[in-house]
Amino acid sequence: MYILFALSVLWACKGGQPKNAVQVDQLPSIFPDYIGVTVPAGIAPLCFNFQDTGIDCLYVSIRGTNGGQLEASGDWADLDEDAWQQLTQQNVGADLTVSVYTKKDGQWTQWNDFPIHVSPYALDDYGLTYRRIPPGYEVGGNIGLYERDLHSFRERALVTEFDLPGRCFNCHTPNRANPNRLTLQIRGEGGGTMVQKDGQQRWLNTKTDSTKAAGSYAYWHPAGRYCAYAVNAVHQSFFTGPDDRIEAWHNFSDVIVLDTETDQLLLSPLLLTDDLEIFPAFSPDGRWLYYSTSKPCRVPAEYEKVKCSICRIAFDAESGRFGEQADTLVNADSTGTSATQVRPSYDGRWLMYTVSGRSNFPVFQRDADLWLMDLATGESRPLDEVNSGHVDSFHNWSSNSRWFVFTSKRTDGMYAQLFLSSIDDQGRCTKPFLLPQRNPRKYYDELFDSYNVPDFTSQPVEFNVSEAQRQVNSGERQQVRIKE
Repeated sequence: MYILFALSVLWACKGGQPKNAVQVDQLPSIFPDYIGVTVPAGIAPLCFNFQDTGIDCLYVSIRGTNGGQLEASGDWADLDEDAWQQLTQQNVGADLTVSVYTKKDGQWTQWNDFPIHVSPYALDDYGLTYRRIPPGYEVGGNIGLYERDLHSFRERALVTEFDLPGRCFNCHTPNRANPNRLTLQIRGEGGGTMVQKDGQQRWLNTKTDSTKAAGSYAYWHPAGRYCAYAVNAVHQSFFTGPDDRIEAWHNFSDVIVLDTETDQLLLSPLLLTDDLEIFPAFSPDGRWLYYSTSKPCRVPAEYEKVKCSICRIAFDAESGRFGEQADTLVNADSTGTSATQVRPSYDGRWLMYTVSGRSNFPVFQRDADLWLMDLATGESRPLDEVNSGHVDSFHNWSSNSRWFVFTSKRTDGMYAQLFLSSIDDQGRCTKPFLLPQRNPRKYYDELFDSYNVPDFTSQPVEFNVSEAQRQVNSGERQQVRIKE
């Protein structure tokens, strides 16, 4: 019976564009919402499902302003990868017009056409790296670091809990999308900091008698010699009411810089205060180190008082020395909000950061939004064209600074998923689109993971998981020391 039904549906979807369709003055309800989005040429096909699961068939025709056409029919818009790539390349800077027909109870319906814009800005990076983790709030668990080819649907695991059982690994960070410089951190027992250069792994103990913890929340200096880390410990508390689930917080945090050539830590008293310094990021020219800072509070009791400012301190790569004062760019006392996760664009034009009502860990704050500062004027604004009514955070720039990726819980309020958007010379951003999947509704409905710490990668990551297993399980760590 099932086979006969499947064959009848397939037969009903054959024959090209439907005839005698009833036109309705309404846009189709599709998942993901790709209506009016802007995409780079060469991105993986924007396959989509119709929201009404009761339809018998879906037919889609996509035509380019500069020519070319693509058709698909079946249970969902399963777009041919090669044809889509050719169509988007042919229409760089132009529009694609999408026509959608659905068949239900023997009758075809034609919905209003909608556009997809093909950006004039290229996305030359190979793919994305990210961590996938079930939102179970335990240490370790079924987590993994993954790499996704942006131009296809290919995903591969770099390292998972299967490879390193019981370990919590995070904070994987390439240097400006270049994975030839890569660092990641394993927390807890048997933990350590990996610094990888040109495929060669070294596992370090970045905790010393003069620092409070090992390094995390990393960011590379553009020259690739230095890497900044926050040293802290993450804690979590749970709410009993229905509105909020969890509050994650740090009761201490400092910022350090590791010289990866000498295994020495570079310290500044301005980054080791009783305040909490967190989320470091070097400027594209390497002359400044941005970070967030908040006054100490009695957390978790005073969790609502945690408000972070954005500061910067000068850094001289020649001498490995810091400036003697810190500048405040966003003042929490003035804004009454918390600004974290600073990420400067690699062309030096913009500073993107996350704003929430409180917290130095915004991923669990429902009001967390992305903000953009124009570094030429110092003016900031919320990215209203990008933000949603749920958590928007964990953002990073493409290597050409024309695209950015971020996580958002806008789909269901629970799971963080990856969205991409582009930015023009005036700082205007396009409507974000969900990371494409071959059958998106099936994929996202069956994936019980959240995405976090996404970043672009200019080429496939070279990572020897067997070597990581050997070094992690051996417990061998190179001890760093403080530079005098």
